[in-house]
Amino acid sequence: MGVAVGALMAALTGTATAHGATAADPAADPTDGWTQKSYTYSMQKPYNLDLSERYSYNSSTKTHTMWVNATDEPFEEGSSTNPRTEMRWKNDYTSGKQMWDADVYVPSGTNGADIMQILRTQRPSGTPATDIMFRASSANGGTLKRYTNETIKTGIYNTWWNLKVAHDASAGTIQVYADDKLVLTADDRGPATRYFKNGVYHHGSGKAEARFRNVRYWVK
Repeated sequence: MGVAVGALMAALTGTATAHGATAADPAADPTDGWTQKSYTYSMQKPYNLDLSERYSYNSSTKTHTMWVNATDEPFEEGSSTNPRTEMRWKNDYTSGKQMWDADVYVPSGTNGADIMQILRTQRPSGTPATDIMFRASSANGGTLKRYTNETIKTGIYNTWWNLKVAHDASAGTIQVYADDKLVLTADDRGPATRYFKNGVYHHGSGKAEARFRNVRYWVK
């Protein structure tokens, strides 16, 4: 899934079309009973750089690669946020069941970068900006945690593995799967309009990079 990098560089936007309908293996697949849908996204990157300087897309493997340096500028001039290169999904939602699903690869050395998040774009005053974020660190051969709290998976460096994040916005719960195994159930942060993001939002030092393929969007 994805679009040609030339189109992304021109418009900083993309579209991914669903191929296939409903998952079929109830014994092994968390997406059983869910329906795959198309999604659209825009790209966020350091405002003073061309997209090609922080993003590449391999059309043969359908792999999105995003990287950023700790010294990079934010995505908007004057912003106080950390540097990022991210896909900002445009399928905003307030209710129902939505699932983000992708194979993920984090190269060694990436430390202190959030690689996926559910961002609360419209929310009551005083409530958090995110429902959940997943941060990669260098511990134990690469570790992914919910924020800096619960461990999602260790040994993530230099290997492909699958991450699924299912959000029941009506019930206020989020389920997280690593390689199709449920590893975390957590509450969200209350009513809001939100969207998915993936890439690298960097809190650490040096270079941060993450790669994504087989990126899919499911609803139920």
